[in-house]
Amino acid sequence: MLQELPHLEAFVKLGAVLRDFCENPNGNKGVWTDNLNEVLLTAKAQNGWFTLENLNFALKQWGDCLTEENLTQWLGSYTIEPVKRPKTIAIIMAGNIPLVGFHDFISVLFSGNKVLAKLSDNDKVLLPYLTKFLIEQDASLSQKVEFSASKLENFDAIIATGSDNTSRYFEYYFGKYPNIIRKNRNSLAILTGGENQGQLKALGEDIFRYFGLGCRSVSKLLVPKDYEFDSLFEAIQEWDSLTENHKYNNNYDYNKAVYLMSDFKFLDTGYLLVKEDSLFSSPIATLNYSTYTSVNNLKTLLETNNESIQCVVSGGIFEDTVDFGQTQTPKLNDYADGIDTIDFLVNL
Repeated sequence: MLQELPHLEAFVKLGAVLRDFCENPNGNKGVWTDNLNEVLLTAKAQNGWFTLENLNFALKQWGDCLTEENLTQWLGSYTIEPVKRPKTIAIIMAGNIPLVGFHDFISVLFSGNKVLAKLSDNDKVLLPYLTKFLIEQDASLSQKVEFSASKLENFDAIIATGSDNTSRYFEYYFGKYPNIIRKNRNSLAILTGGENQGQLKALGEDIFRYFGLGCRSVSKLLVPKDYEFDSLFEAIQEWDSLTENHKYNNNYDYNKAVYLMSDFKFLDTGYLLVKEDSLFSSPIATLNYSTYTSVNNLKTLLETNNESIQCVVSGGIFEDTVDFGQTQTPKLNDYADGIDTIDFLVNL
């Protein structure tokens, strides 16, 4: 089974090491995992949003994904033929959360093609180190992965992730190539008022993990008219320690000052500002909300804004929604922007 897909054995070994690293922090570790600790400290020093807690969270999620069962189940629904002449796929990676471009990275390699990666300055040490481990397990990968610090050249297709602004730049320069160009998307949660404390507590994970910087982070709530927020605020109180992070706290203070000077109405928990706003995106340390009057009203809103939404959290009010607390633990087939990366790559 391990030999049926390119490089599968190396990734399964990486998954095992990551799980052991995260689950047994005081266990016996080798040189590679000892050095990984140093890499995490470097990543933290280079990006103030990359706390050790969030870095380890990201590593654990990938460790859980990279099992033989998960990988073969994910890739088993595709016809991936041996590639005689691998194509070079450029990947422009974002740096908003740790290893945000890793799914594109493994997708290119499992499709039998080559990676030409341009890393974000905000996340430039962790992936090269994981790649070093992979090459130690599978030497052929040394010919399949290249990291570029300069202008991207000599590639056959491109996957680029950025904002609405950078997407225009990407489309201008790379539109002539086969491409996946991702823009801004946001995630939201639908509340009915009937959620229990366990569900509301889990929603805190969706809102606050990675300081809300991910496209799968809930930045907006849809609530019934006259919704009472007290139960929600009680359930997510444990996240008040986020203000100990100076970058988060600076954003909280700044946005609060802006709202006060602008005479905006908002709710203040002391670590989160909640404001009624039609926008799906919200600044750091804030959460927008809108009210709805019926399920049909909700359905119309979701359909109209489908291209702006990454995922929707609910207690099952609609199909294809995410359970509370699960936005930051996507499965391998939960493709960003709903674009099937593997299908794109195997049909180039």
